[in-house]
Amino acid sequence: IVNTHEQITGQFARNPDLRFPTDSIVGRIRGAAGEGNLQLLDATRIATRLLGDAIGSNLFLLGFAYQRGLVPVSGAAIERAIELNGVAVEMNREAFRWGRRAARDLTTVEGLALESDEGVEPAAPASLDEFVERRAADLAAYQNAAWASRYRSLVERVREAERALGAGEALAGAVARYACKLMAYKDEYEVARLYTDGAFRERLAASFEGDLRLTFHLAPPVLARRDPVTGEPRKRTLGPWMWRALGLVAKMRFLRGTPFDPFGRTAERRMERRLIEEYFETVEELLAGLRPGNLGLAVEIASVPEQIRGYGHVKQRNVAEAETAKTALMERWRTGGGEAAPARAA
Repeated sequence: IVNTHEQITGQFARNPDLRFPTDSIVGRIRGAAGEGNLQLLDATRIATRLLGDAIGSNLFLLGFAYQRGLVPVSGAAIERAIELNGVAVEMNREAFRWGRRAARDLTTVEGLALESDEGVEPAAPASLDEFVERRAADLAAYQNAAWASRYRSLVERVREAERALGAGEALAGAVARYACKLMAYKDEYEVARLYTDGAFRERLAASFEGDLRLTFHLAPPVLARRDPVTGEPRKRTLGPWMWRALGLVAKMRFLRGTPFDPFGRTAERRMERRLIEEYFETVEELLAGLRPGNLGLAVEIASVPEQIRGYGHVKQRNVAEAETAKTALMERWRTGGGEAAPARAA
């Protein structure tokens, strides 16, 4: 019984363009087990939609296997073990039972799962307008309404330029995606906001019962020590008192980017603010020289921030590589270079 859900692994930290080898893995399992002995299902998707948490997929699979006669333990004993474990008892019991139902009628259970949206990320935006509105809402929560308005204005200017050429929305789609990516860089304020806006505590309460003690593993730029071997910042383990500290930091995000920003003087934060302004300037230059023959190249230039991933020293390395790529592309642009890769939609 194979859960076909694709989950990012640690290998992506080294190769962010890694592709899931799902087909290859399934093919090897099928060859070893035989077609008649193989059951494929996306247990994580089903469990998340039915129970509101992907962690239920483990008990869901156990229930599926039990109902197929593959677990030599009684159902009553398994449910008693869930009770004795004392962690998210009701959810785990329901996950086990849903797995049993799925083993009897997978099509019906999948249909019920599709009807439930609880705990599931919204479907992919159906249009560029929807994409922009979602990202603008994110940016308003990240900083404020003015920050979101600046983003909307940039995307709209690009859309108008493409309309004037009779083109589609490939460049506007790229700008909508990557301007937001740069404008919502993950700093101390954002980490604090995401921990303390209530959603994280709700997920904890839904997954665990009883008294909890949380520890945070962070590498604050002003506090992190260097690893004596690698020279890279080392994470520190911080206790529950960080809740109150994070709540205070989240409320201070109005200071982000101002002269009074206590975190804004680090090299990384200055770099991130610089990237935003340079991106806006680059888009302005693209709009000034945009024509049908160089639209593909413009899209490729606007998409360079796709290469900027990670945090800290990892991000700094990726920024250096992205800036090298951008320099080469802008040289082509300024010397009248033609089409690059085919234009991509958002």
